[in-house]
Amino acid sequence: MGLAGKSIFDKIWELHTLYEKEDGETLIYVDRHLTHEVTSYMAFEGLREKNRRVRRPDLTFAVMDHNVPTTDRLKPIRDELSAKQIAALEKNAKDFKLTLFDLYSPYQGIVHVIGPELGLTIPGITLVCGDSHTSTHGALGALAFGIGTSEGEHVLATQTLWLRKPRKMLINLEGKLPENVTAKDVILWVIRNIGTGGGIGHVIEYDGPVVREMNVEERMTLCNMAIEGGARTAIISPDEKVFNYVRGRPYAPSDDEWSQALEYWRSIVSDLDADYHKTIRFHLDKLEPQVTWGTNPAMTVGVTEEIPDPGEFDDPGEKQAAERALKYMGLNPGTKITDINVDVVFIGSCTNGRLTDLVDAARVVLGRKVAHNVRALVVPGSQLVKRSAERLGLHRIFIDAGFEWRNPGCSMCIAMNEDRLRPGDRCASTSNRNFENRQGPGGRTHLVSPLMAAAAAVYGRFIDIRELDLPSREEVLEHAGAY
Repeated sequence: MGLAGKSIFDKIWELHTLYEKEDGETLIYVDRHLTHEVTSYMAFEGLREKNRRVRRPDLTFAVMDHNVPTTDRLKPIRDELSAKQIAALEKNAKDFKLTLFDLYSPYQGIVHVIGPELGLTIPGITLVCGDSHTSTHGALGALAFGIGTSEGEHVLATQTLWLRKPRKMLINLEGKLPENVTAKDVILWVIRNIGTGGGIGHVIEYDGPVVREMNVEERMTLCNMAIEGGARTAIISPDEKVFNYVRGRPYAPSDDEWSQALEYWRSIVSDLDADYHKTIRFHLDKLEPQVTWGTNPAMTVGVTEEIPDPGEFDDPGEKQAAERALKYMGLNPGTKITDINVDVVFIGSCTNGRLTDLVDAARVVLGRKVAHNVRALVVPGSQLVKRSAERLGLHRIFIDAGFEWRNPGCSMCIAMNEDRLRPGDRCASTSNRNFENRQGPGGRTHLVSPLMAAAAAVYGRFIDIRELDLPSREEVLEHAGAY
């Protein structure tokens, strides 16, 4: 790569490299470790078996999110496995002296939502978590990796992680998004084009006018779903929007440290002449709202399009996958997206459970009612998101329309608690995965933006959100404040 400049990935990687083997495997220092109740149990048991302690308990933060109940938390947890996992995390956090955001913490929420909103996630750090969507944190300029249980144990014991250096892919998002086309539509379009394996072995860096125009929460949606395109992680160089987002957060650098932090953060942005192994450009001036039709996020079409015919696929494997997907989804080739009815709508997850996502959904819901045959849930991504929405009056908009207003958690995204689809239920979901049985055995999932999900709840089917005359974010907040 000669004397080309360095990317943000190169800079953070080099600053955190402790040792590199001849075969390229590298020992990386970990600045922040996040953990939750589902993937952590065996890691802590491994420490006990080896009589080891957590090396830096002040840098590991535990949260209950994956299978926590989103209904009344004063009642006992009915699912036996969930109750055991939650109790185990509580014990492990106590035994190893870790900070725990439990069911009753005012900071509890989905790990990839609370990390940024608490200032645990800041530019220029390395961050790991036992969850594939840890890439979300890259939106703030952090180098974040999802890890397995044995890797989690290694981080707990040593505050380091062995990794092979990924290749670098730059995705430039150019143009200007049409009105009511969102970050979720952008990432579904990207995955539709690169495929679920297009990013394998790479860290994806996003850049371009569309990215710079997005707010920080929208960038989190982009980075969150890079994993669905096969990437090892994703990252975006931080800018003033990120710095303003981080400032004043509970765990962010204090006023005394702020100037020094800013100096470092500005130094790690990608150089203009940074080199990449692969560069892809997407022009998004004419992008329309996207809807998945199959059983992986690459099986996506625009809202004005039709379900594709498997016979149109040249690759035999893709043809077979499309045939299986259509059978599972109960769809026929040639069906218009706008002719597909839904039974359930889920607004939430680490992809689209933040405040701006709820504001967008409220833009559609305001003054309307959920269709009589649709069950609709709003699950805020954290207690902070929930309280902020309630202070603004957004919850009244959803409740008055017929939505269920829940407590924070991963909820129906992963269906590890009682929030799940029944066999055959068709769901418009703002989450990140539409795999078979992901939201419940036999459940059929269509991934969409919060705007599209809210519209499906109201009309009972997918509609082109661009056909509605919607209030702006500022206008819906003004209306919400009147409650």
